[in-house]
Amino acid sequence: MILQNWALAHSHLSYCPYATFLDLSSRRGGAQAWTYNYSTGPNQNWYEARKWCQKYFTDMVASRNQEETNFLNDLLPFNPKYYWIGIHRVAGLWTSVNTSQSVPEEAQNWASAEPDTISRQDCVEIYIKRGTDTAKWNNENCNKLKGALCYTASCKQESCSAHADCVESIGSHICKCHPGFRGLRCEEAITCKPFPHPDQGSHRCSNPYGSNHFNSSCHFLCEVGFRLIGAPQLICQANGLWNHPVPLCQVRKCSPVFSPAMGHMTCVDPVEPFSYGSWCNFTCKEGYYLTGDKVLLCLTLGQWSKPTPTCTVVQCNSLQAPPHAYLQCQDPINKHSYTSICTVQCEEGFDLIGTNVTKCSSQGNWSHALPVCLAKRCTPISSPSHGSISCSDPNGSFSFGSRCTKTCDEGFVLNGTSSTECTSMGKWSTDIPPCLVKKCPTLNSPAHGSINCSHPHGEFSFGSRCMTTCDEGFVLNGTAVTECTAMSNWSTDIPHCLAKKCPTLNSPAHGSIFCSHPHGEFSFGSRCTTTCDEGFVLNGTSSTECTSMGKWSTDIPPCLVKKCPTLNSPAHGSINCSHPHGEFSFGSRCTTTCDEGFVLNGTADTECTAMSNWSTDIPQCLARRCPTLSSPSHGSLVCSNPHREYSFASVCTSTCAEGFVLNGTAITECTPQGRWNRDIPHCLGKNTLSERCPILTPPSHGTLDCSHSHGEFSFGSRCTSTCEDGFLLTGMADTECTSAGTWSTEIPACQGNKPKHDTVAIHIKSFLICVHALNNIKLYTTRKVKSEAVLSLHCFIHSTPMPPAGQITTARKDEL
Repeated sequence: MILQNWALAHSHLSYCPYATFLDLSSRRGGAQAWTYNYSTGPNQNWYEARKWCQKYFTDMVASRNQEETNFLNDLLPFNPKYYWIGIHRVAGLWTSVNTSQSVPEEAQNWASAEPDTISRQDCVEIYIKRGTDTAKWNNENCNKLKGALCYTASCKQESCSAHADCVESIGSHICKCHPGFRGLRCEEAITCKPFPHPDQGSHRCSNPYGSNHFNSSCHFLCEVGFRLIGAPQLICQANGLWNHPVPLCQVRKCSPVFSPAMGHMTCVDPVEPFSYGSWCNFTCKEGYYLTGDKVLLCLTLGQWSKPTPTCTVVQCNSLQAPPHAYLQCQDPINKHSYTSICTVQCEEGFDLIGTNVTKCSSQGNWSHALPVCLAKRCTPISSPSHGSISCSDPNGSFSFGSRCTKTCDEGFVLNGTSSTECTSMGKWSTDIPPCLVKKCPTLNSPAHGSINCSHPHGEFSFGSRCMTTCDEGFVLNGTAVTECTAMSNWSTDIPHCLAKKCPTLNSPAHGSIFCSHPHGEFSFGSRCTTTCDEGFVLNGTSSTECTSMGKWSTDIPPCLVKKCPTLNSPAHGSINCSHPHGEFSFGSRCTTTCDEGFVLNGTADTECTAMSNWSTDIPQCLARRCPTLSSPSHGSLVCSNPHREYSFASVCTSTCAEGFVLNGTAITECTPQGRWNRDIPHCLGKNTLSERCPILTPPSHGTLDCSHSHGEFSFGSRCTSTCEDGFLLTGMADTECTSAGTWSTEIPACQGNKPKHDTVAIHIKSFLICVHALNNIKLYTTRKVKSEAVLSLHCFIHSTPMPPAGQITTARKDEL
């Protein structure tokens, strides 16, 4: 085995035919550093090369800067396929396998015109010792075979503390400290200066890395009665400074207080005037007392324990003037307070008993009790006959101010002045008068009634009692008994005798009542008659009367609705009815509508009248008419009419005469709208219409009458032969030019000796149409056809062959 090594900047490059390497760094006592390795065996694709590096070393080399690139270019041997490095494209970005992060553009070291955008060229090679673009990058297909370039990292778990990142460098490594740490391995936390302890306060710290070291956090509190000025928390920052100045504890102040009016204040201030812990004592001058607490304390939150007290003047009891006296006071401070003086004087008719002056002392007491005023006395009074005396004695029985009032017994009235008064001279003002009985107004009997009275003290006077009674059919409206009261009026008014009431009547449904009320509405003697509204009929007795028992002689009858005959829908139509009072009754309203293709023949609406009949008959629904049709020229028209001629659903068929053809549709139908769905077709002549028949000449002793619809003696021409008088026609009178250019029959002969008044008998075995001058006859069976005074009879075939000669015979009239 051949070993080669280089020791430049404590970096080593090992070379082995397979996958061996040599690292001499530990033997030389130098710092741990990267060892670069490359394969000298067969080239590999990018993925195999990386697995090889990870298996035997740390990983593929991801060139990080130009210094490292130049170093590798100088030391690595030339490989015609060059070397893979640990950079590949991930999600469109060139990414390092060492950091799994994209390589910044300024750190990318591409050869000219690289990287290109050729598909699947997602891995990077480095040109080592290339003629051009040496030590530059090129992107290639990851499956191509190239040399593997690996490294062994110098950073170990113990290389740096947990507060640093180990950063590899060529031939060395460094510990990059996290904020707040320092030292070769970043194991030492940065310290902040100790801070002074605040007066009247305390603090509590948490020190994750030692007292006053990075991330130390201290919370400050003040003693009771003090408040914190500044931030409540200090944190040691990465720069070695606290994030805030040390806070202070300041004593809490109370608002200043002052001596009350007419008082004194003395304060003790342990810290500062009017601050936490201060206390003040209050006193008042003579004649005043303290309202509130004597001592105030400044509390922890800077508030006084109580409101500031006041000095209030001493009050004596409030004085009221004695009865029948006047009180007059002088009040230098407040009413009835310290230093007030009051004087008492009696009213007229009263004498003063006691001292008339008193004073309010500083103790709140009056110097003397108030005197009394006693009234002068009059002679006692006794009660009069039929009465009594009631006295008010404000100042004593029968004394000055006493007032006596004579009241008479109930039902009596005083004849004189009722009151007398004891004057200030001790005498009564008037004498006592007598009592006389009271009178009430004379009473009269009410209408339809009478009264009966008793008079204990005289007619219609106090105590008289009267009772009212009513005649039959009437009831008392009020109180039956009344009494003459002490007020000279009757206890109740004389009642009325009202006719007895019957229940109030209500008009029946669809009717009304008409009443006469001789004694009041719906009362005795009232008579009511019921009538019904139009269209309704009374079911019962029309009249009723209110009896003396307060009941109606009969009940109010109901009004029943009048009925009309039940209606049925017309043929080809329907009816729709509304029945406000019952089915097919007065007020019912029915509307007739026709089926499609039919029209009303009459009025659509009808109503049930008050006469129990309908206002109009139910109309008919007639088939809607279409215009009348005419047979086509040279043709015939046969119609079927299910409803009526030429109306809805009629179907007509056109046919043409022999020699003519139909130009159009044969069948037309009458629609619901009253229109034919097709026009009547035309009958046009065939091509043979131009052929002519032989010219005819009249028979001997006869004449020939011809009609030519298409030209003289042509198809459709008809000729009729007639004989002179006295000659008889032998043969068919009529002949017609056929489409074949021949006449339908030979011209007949006129023979002599014609019998008069002959009757022609025609024996027909088939369907013929016979035309007589007077009649049109259709024959369906073999029978005799009689005609008086026959001039001519022409029969033509309808769908049957012409009858043979001899089947048309003549006979005398008496032979038929």
